[in-house]
Amino acid sequence: MDMALLIEWIIKSAFIMFVLLTGFAYETLLERKVVSRMQFRIGPNRAGPAGLLLPLADGIKLIFKEELTPAMADKWVFRLAPIISMVVALITFAVIPIGPTINLFGREIALRLADVNIGLMYVLAVSSLGLYGIVLGGWSSNNKYALLGGLRSSAQLISYELPLGLSLMGVVMLTGTLSLVQIVNFQAGNFWDWFIFVQPLGFILYAICGLAETNRAPFDLPEAEQELTAGYHTEYSGMKFALFFMAEYINMVNVSAIASTMFLGGWRPPFGFIPEWTGPVWFFLKILFFLFVYIWLRATLPRLRYDQLMNFGWKVLLPLAIANVIVTAIMMALRAVYAPNAAIIVTVGAVILIIAAIFLWRSWTSRTLRRRAPARAA
Repeated sequence: MDMALLIEWIIKSAFIMFVLLTGFAYETLLERKVVSRMQFRIGPNRAGPAGLLLPLADGIKLIFKEELTPAMADKWVFRLAPIISMVVALITFAVIPIGPTINLFGREIALRLADVNIGLMYVLAVSSLGLYGIVLGGWSSNNKYALLGGLRSSAQLISYELPLGLSLMGVVMLTGTLSLVQIVNFQAGNFWDWFIFVQPLGFILYAICGLAETNRAPFDLPEAEQELTAGYHTEYSGMKFALFFMAEYINMVNVSAIASTMFLGGWRPPFGFIPEWTGPVWFFLKILFFLFVYIWLRATLPRLRYDQLMNFGWKVLLPLAIANVIVTAIMMALRAVYAPNAAIIVTVGAVILIIAAIFLWRSWTSRTLRRRAPARAA
């Protein structure tokens, strides 16, 4: 193996890990600041100027905090579970392109760690492994609340993994590739070439399912503190808890990066006249937009009941995802997708499907509430 290539891979890997870990730290600060402003509070501002040293203070606190292990816990699995979640969150980013190829010190450097022809399949497969850390953490704690949180997470992941994968199939069908680099290249040009305009329903489905996959509000049932104390990480403290915490926030970055890559042109600027070397900046801004929406939803929406969570995934999202694949296949067969007005046709069809889904959901919910309503006293 070329030694220069090996050194390049090591430097890229170290850079990605540094960015993700640093980004996680300031992601927590961003969440506190945004939520506090939405709730008309000041937010953290004591540790350092404008509170910028708060993530560092939190890290030092967690490092020196006493770690407790339940006496009846499976100690090896108990220690291994947060490591699994953290490692899976970090390696998911390996195939995501963050910029074009640049010339540095007389050498062509691709701003990505790897380009594999099954990049999307790699992302979906690896991200699913994070469930093992959550389930094993809940089971090994020997705590009923933690075990129930782990089981909830497994059921939730299975339920939303299907519509999430299907929501991306429309883009795969249009491009004919699973390589994330090639998918980004298909969106070259202005922002009208982004797949969000051809696959609006797929984008909405992926955004919802990605929110559920990361166990974020309003889909944070595995960590429902009012019901399960803290869910699957109830018995964790110190750095073991910090690893679970880090994995959740890094997964938010991963989901945002995949959404940007598949539907928003990836690192490509919104206008063709903007130089490509600014690609990493645009990629960062797109991820930041999705993270803001994550925080916005947490501060806005109440948590669903568990039966509502399951029914929404199986009875609404999955049928819509299947319908999106069928409509895409029909339009490709008719070659209408390559017509100038293809985006308008697909958008209208997607809007009709969404409106129909809302009416079906409201109808089903009203029937369920009437069925469960207590009978009036005579």
